[in-house]
Amino acid sequence: MRELSVVGVRVELPTNQPIVLLREVDGDRYLPIWIGAVEATAIAYEQQGVKPQRPLTHDLMRDVLQALSAPLSAVEITDLRDSIYFADLLFSDGAVRVSGRPSDAIALALRVGAPIRCAESVLDEAGIIIPDEQEDEVEKFREFLEQVTPEDFAS
Repeated sequence: MRELSVVGVRVELPTNQPIVLLREVDGDRYLPIWIGAVEATAIAYEQQGVKPQRPLTHDLMRDVLQALSAPLSAVEITDLRDSIYFADLLFSDGAVRVSGRPSDAIALALRVGAPIRCAESVLDEAGIIIPDEQEDEVEKFREFLEQVTPEDFAS
């Protein structure tokens, strides 16, 4: 498993499909995952420090886990089959695994500070390397993330 960090979310044009972009912590591959608008908003809210008046689903899940003393120890993106990503939420240092969508797992991991990891096979299949001449595109993406608001992902 390789550790990933969340670069951010954006809307891919012309399809208006939200995407979360992850990057290897100790590598140079990026992992783009197309996600739903609700999950994109949840990830963007957390990255931007937006605190809604009432808890969103991922905030509620964080609070339930805290109340039950069941900390999330990590999130692992485990597989890619037929263009569908699979993830596990790990509890008790991996002794207990719960399957979930990567988008939900990422949103929850951000809220609790749990590491996000990815199977090497998934990165080999879907990871992309952005050449140096395209690094300015990544910088533009980061600038975009600083300007975007969670409401931009509402349908």
